[in-house]
Amino acid sequence: MSEYKVGYISGKNEVSYKEFALPTPKGTEVLVKVGYCAICTLEQRVYSGVIARYPFAGGHEISGVVEAAGDAVSGVKTGDKVALRMLTSCGECYYCRSGHENQCVVSFKASVHEGLNGPGGFSQYMLVDAKNCYKMADDVDLHYAALSEPLSCVVHSINKADIQLADDVVVIGVGIMGAFHIQLAKLRGARVIACEVDEKRIEIAKKMGADIVINSAKEDPVAKVKELTDGRGADVVFCTAANSKLAEQSVALAGKLARVIFYTSFHPDEPIAISPSKIHSTEMILTGSVNPDRKDFLMATRLISGKILNLEPLISDTLPLDSLNKAMQEAVDPATYRILVGD
Repeated sequence: MSEYKVGYISGKNEVSYKEFALPTPKGTEVLVKVGYCAICTLEQRVYSGVIARYPFAGGHEISGVVEAAGDAVSGVKTGDKVALRMLTSCGECYYCRSGHENQCVVSFKASVHEGLNGPGGFSQYMLVDAKNCYKMADDVDLHYAALSEPLSCVVHSINKADIQLADDVVVIGVGIMGAFHIQLAKLRGARVIACEVDEKRIEIAKKMGADIVINSAKEDPVAKVKELTDGRGADVVFCTAANSKLAEQSVALAGKLARVIFYTSFHPDEPIAISPSKIHSTEMILTGSVNPDRKDFLMATRLISGKILNLEPLISDTLPLDSLNKAMQEAVDPATYRILVGD
């Protein structure tokens, strides 16, 4: 093959393709044959016109196999299965140098394929730097390996929450990120209470290991959590649903000394009412979580390589690259979990 194809979002509800000459890796470069690329919320919002960023070569949740490597590469070799970390970091700004590279001032500003902005995972091949290739187990399923990036984001969130053994942890929303939070919180030894309104996702919460599932459409989650915790409230609350009212509810669910994590990016980003006296008097920690660092990504690849998590229910469909438009249409349906693109 002398050329390869890239799919990109060319307008609202519109997908196009472009062909490029297949490059030869040099130095620290690695040529990866893409296995699968999952469609994230970012791509969904660009495709739907919520974020008008065109043309956009989306796709940053990527697995593949090393096709060739430059002569300065030592960490991976031809034939290795890998996950790709596409979050860019300059290494020079204040945040990179202070140990917070996930806050880098140029995060996500990438152009993998010449002339197309974006990480470019909806592609047959990708040329990346070896530092962004994470080797995975030889027997790993590449479908699951493509979930390394979203899982690494949740690893970062879980680490920020500082979950202790027997903590009462509430997870609001059981999309894929909520599902990951449930599983990882259980691994930390917590009692997990999931809040959801969709019956199918309530069943997913149970499959993920939630100890208690509250149907928030049928009962007051704040009152129920208080009842379950002898009036204290939760020790940790993760808000994974992109709804500002639920962010406000997260604070109401939390008890003294609790850690409340606003995990998701809220859209629309509406202000919420919070009592500053409550934050003051309870010593509650209210914070956000965004983007993984390299250690988080490594942990995610090890969790998947080690088959420690249940990932099968979190992939709703897999379609070929030539069906990227159909894949996007499926991905924007809130009833689906991850839609994968790959040949």
